[in-house]
Amino acid sequence: MDAPVPGTALTIGDVARRTGVPQATLRVWEQRYGFPVPLRLESGHRRYTVADVDTVLDVLRRRDAGTRLDAAVEQAVRQAGEGPQVDVQSAFAGLRRRHPHLAVRRLRKSTLSALSWAFEDEFGARAEKAYLFGGFQRQEFLTTALPRWTELSRVAQAAYVFAEGAEPSAGGPVAVRLGEDTPMLREWVVVCDAPGFAVALVAWELPGQVGVPDRARTFEVIWTLEPPAVRDCARVCAQVALEAGAPGAVAVQRAMAAEAPAQPSDDAASAALFGRAVAYLDRVTAGPATVL
Repeated sequence: MDAPVPGTALTIGDVARRTGVPQATLRVWEQRYGFPVPLRLESGHRRYTVADVDTVLDVLRRRDAGTRLDAAVEQAVRQAGEGPQVDVQSAFAGLRRRHPHLAVRRLRKSTLSALSWAFEDEFGARAEKAYLFGGFQRQEFLTTALPRWTELSRVAQAAYVFAEGAEPSAGGPVAVRLGEDTPMLREWVVVCDAPGFAVALVAWELPGQVGVPDRARTFEVIWTLEPPAVRDCARVCAQVALEAGAPGAVAVQRAMAAEAPAQPSDDAASAALFGRAVAYLDRVTAGPATVL
C-alpha cells in the first residue's frame, strides 16, 4: 500500500468532481500542456493538492473569458506561482549566483567548441530522454550546428535552441528568437537534463572583442555534472523559451519545476566526457575544424 503523502491527498477523480473537468481531459492537459502535474505514487496512481484544484478552476475562468486554453494554462500557472521562481534570464548568471562553488575558466571559442561536441556526443550515445537547450548567439552559428542538433532532438524529450534571428526548422529543435535586450544573446549554452545524465556548459562572451577572429573569441565558462545545478540552468532556459512564446514551453517549464533527482557522482560519465573532449581538442589543434 502507498504511504500517505502530506498535502497531496486528492485523486484525479476528486479533482474532476471539484472542477467539473473530466478525468480524461485532465490527462490530456497533463500530456499536452504539462499541467496539472501530479505526484506519482509507487503504484503509479496520481495524487493532487488543493492548490492544483484552485489552479484548474482559474484555467477554466480564463478560458471561459475568451483566452485560448494554452494561454490560460500559462497564465494560471504563473499566477499560482508554482515551482521555483526564476528571477534571471541569463543561464550563466543564474548558475553562478546559485552555485558559486563552480569554477569559472576563460577559454577560446575553439576550445569551447570541443567541449560542446564532447557533451553532445555523450548525450547522443546514451540516447536519454532529456530536455536539451542550446544557445548559439547568432543565426549563422545555429545554422552550422542545426543538422547536429536535429539528430540530437530526435531522441530528446524536448529540445530548444536560442539565437538572434532564430528561424523554425521542420523536424528539428524548437527555435527561440532572442531579442536584442535578452541576456542570453551573448551566451553559449549546452544543457542536457535527463534522469541518468545531467550536464551543463554555459559561457558568456567577454566584451571588447571587435575584430578578434571568430575562433579566437574569449568566453568565461562554467561546466557541471551536478544535477541540481544543471536543473537550475535548465529552468532559466525554459523560462526564456516560455516568455518568448515558444511552442510547448509551458509543459517544459512545469517539468523543470520539479527537484532534480538525487544522483551520486558519475565517474564513468566524467571519464567519458574527458576522453571525448581530449579527442576533439586534438583535432582542433591539428587543423581547422567545424565550429558551432
